[in-house]
Amino acid sequence: MEPQQPTFIRRRLNSFGYALKGITAAFRSEINLRWHVLSAGAAVTAGFYFGLTTLEWVIVIFCIGLVWMAELFNTALEVVVNLVSPERHPLAGKAKDIAAGAVLIASITAALAGLLVFLPYVWDLLQKYS
Repeated sequence: MEPQQPTFIRRRLNSFGYALKGITAAFRSEINLRWHVLSAGAAVTAGFYFGLTTLEWVIVIFCIGLVWMAELFNTALEVVVNLVSPERHPLAGKAKDIAAGAVLIASITAALAGLLVFLPYVWDLLQKYS
């Protein structure tokens, strides 16, 4: 008797499970991802405190996703490079540096967007208490 193939729904659920497994593995192994999660928590907390508009929430959520996505891609690339090139190699180092640069660009973009969103609220708060 042939083993039964998983259903369409079971395959989709398995896909989500694999993705969550990957995110969890990256969170456990990558200190930078933990910092990004902490920063995202601070941004969300500040967003609730200041009562962001829908558009401002979209910007903040998009930036959080951008940075997390870049960090996860960077982590995946580092793992693959380490697998195929366990010894030091200039091209392996270059690939890792480029991926890290992508994370840096995403982080700077998110920080600048965060400044544009939150600075007026912080300014108003400072004016209120001065």
